[in-house]
Amino acid sequence: MNFFTNVIYAMQQYPWFFYICTTIVGLMVGSFLNVVIYRLPIMMERNFKEEYEEYFHPEAERPKQEKFNLMVPASHCPKCNHKISAWENIPLLSYIILRGKCHKCGLPISMRYPLVEGFTAVMTFIAAFHFGPSVAALGAILFTWCLIAISGIDFDKMLIPDEIVLPLIWIGLLFNIAGTYTDLASAVIGAIAGYMILWCFYWGFKLCTGKEGMGYGDFKLTACFGAWLGYKMLGIVIIGSALVGAIVGIMLIKNKGKSKPIPFGPYIAMAGFIGMLYGEKINDWYIQFVMFLRN
Repeated sequence: MNFFTNVIYAMQQYPWFFYICTTIVGLMVGSFLNVVIYRLPIMMERNFKEEYEEYFHPEAERPKQEKFNLMVPASHCPKCNHKISAWENIPLLSYIILRGKCHKCGLPISMRYPLVEGFTAVMTFIAAFHFGPSVAALGAILFTWCLIAISGIDFDKMLIPDEIVLPLIWIGLLFNIAGTYTDLASAVIGAIAGYMILWCFYWGFKLCTGKEGMGYGDFKLTACFGAWLGYKMLGIVIIGSALVGAIVGIMLIKNKGKSKPIPFGPYIAMAGFIGMLYGEKINDWYIQFVMFLRN
C-alpha cells in the first residue's frame, strides 16, 4: 500500500514522471494493440462458426482446432514460422535494429507495427498531458487505447467489435458516477442519444435510398462517446466525423471514379478524441459565434 501511495505522490509532485511512465507504457501497449487488431477478428469469426455449428449441428463431429487467442500461438514470421524472441519484440527499437526485416528469412516487416506503436505512445502522452496526473487521465488513456484498436479493426475488416465497444459504454458510465468527465445523467442521456441519433439516420437513409449508410457498430461507438463525455459532446462527434468521412469519400470517388464503402469508425474515434480534449472549448466557440451572428 505504501508503494502505491509513494508512486501516486511522486506523480503528483513530478508530473513529468507521470508523462514518461504513461508514454512508455503506451509504447508497449501499442505492440499489444497490433496483436488485437490482427487476431480479434479471426477469433470472432472462429467463435461465430463454432456457435453456429453447435446450435444447428449439435451431433456432428468437428475436427479439433488449434488454440488461437491473443496469447497463443506465440508471435512468429508468417513465411518461415520463426518465433519472435523477446529482443525482437521491443517496440520501435527492434524494428530499427532488424531494419524492418525478419531476423531469420529477411521477409519485410509491415510498417504498420512501428506506426501503431509510435502512434499509441504519442496519443497516450497527449491524453496524459491534457488531464495531468489524475484518474481522468488514466481513464482517457484506456479509452484512447481502445479507440486505436477499434479504428484498426474497422479499417481492416469494416467491423467494430462488441467485445471492445460494449464494455467501454459501461466503463464510461462507471467513471461518470463520480462525475469524472460529466455528470451521470448527461452520460446516460448521451449513451441513449448517441445510439438513437445514428439509428434514426441509418433507417432514414435506408428508406430513402435502399442502401445502408453505416453499420450498427457505428451506433454503439457513438453511444460510447455519449457515455464517456455526455450528450453535449455528441454534436462534435457526429458532425466532425461526418465532415471527415465526407471529405475522404469525395477523395476516393475522384481517384477511383465510383463510390466505395469506407470504415466510419476511425472518423468517429478521431472526432470523439478531439471532443474529449477540446469539446468544451469548441462548444463555447460555437455559442459565441451564434451570439455574434444574432447581434
